[in-house]
Amino acid sequence: MGEMSEFQVVSCPTSRHDRDMAKSASGDTEEKLTVAAVARRIGVAPATLRTWDRRYGLGPSEHEEGEHRRYCPNDLAKLTMMRRLIVAGVTPADAAEQAKACKTVVPLKKIVKEFEVREEVVDALYKALQGFDRAFVETTLAHEIEIYGVEGAWSDVIVPTLFLIGEEWENNQKGIEVEHLFSEILTRTMHNRVVELKKPINPRPVLIAAVGEELHSIPLYALAAALCERNIQASVLGARTPLEALSAMVTRCAPPAIFLWAQLPKNAEEKYWTDLPAIRPAPRVVIGGPGWDSINCDDVIKAEGLEHACEEIAQALGA
Repeated sequence: MGEMSEFQVVSCPTSRHDRDMAKSASGDTEEKLTVAAVARRIGVAPATLRTWDRRYGLGPSEHEEGEHRRYCPNDLAKLTMMRRLIVAGVTPADAAEQAKACKTVVPLKKIVKEFEVREEVVDALYKALQGFDRAFVETTLAHEIEIYGVEGAWSDVIVPTLFLIGEEWENNQKGIEVEHLFSEILTRTMHNRVVELKKPINPRPVLIAAVGEELHSIPLYALAAALCERNIQASVLGARTPLEALSAMVTRCAPPAIFLWAQLPKNAEEKYWTDLPAIRPAPRVVIGGPGWDSINCDDVIKAEGLEHACEEIAQALGA
């Protein structure tokens, strides 16, 4: 579906049943949540949750063979902690160990209460998109970004809205026009948030590119906008950036960090960092998108989300 992309991926959306189930949960008899519902709550892709389970053993505490995966309140609390630690700059492996060591019992209704207001914004935004109310969508996005910043608006409002759009497509093969409208508004909104910085903390810009034949570019502009809020200047090379063009920019700009996006596996190749010109100091390479999931990424950093990408780039700059 066109530009359907969370910073990781939007392909396994949360259903309204999942959201209602979460809201109605209470006490010791709380119902458990699906992968999609948990992903939506903490602002990561469902694929990321499965990766965390596979790599770090941070999955559903109870999972019967042949049954759908369901997360209990304590699972959700640990995953929430892991995401917050990653955002704070802790490596995913260390964050997982700290989260697994947590023994605190947290009622699901207490966790859910934190984001019920955001749910109302998401629902209103989705209904406005279905009604092609461009003015409402643009005003709401501007307000959310102004109050919560790009990173907050992205994880709490934009990604959940993309989930709902993806749900409509997955279930009914409808909503292409809604997705196109939201993609166009998002791209312009994020692009407009990138302003010329008078005194950026980095004299040499961070390079941001979608590699190969990758057409998904919304995450590039979201990252540039989020970095701009941190007073970090970035140069967006855009979609379908070939290795030759990326190499030329590396030689010309000597960037302190490079972000490479791949939504589709066919566009994800190690050459986009192994074959780059050698410069000193060597730039920190951060990759994002589900396209990289099957690639050996031990020598680069795989961002778990928008905030994680920002933190890794900021650390490369000593910020």
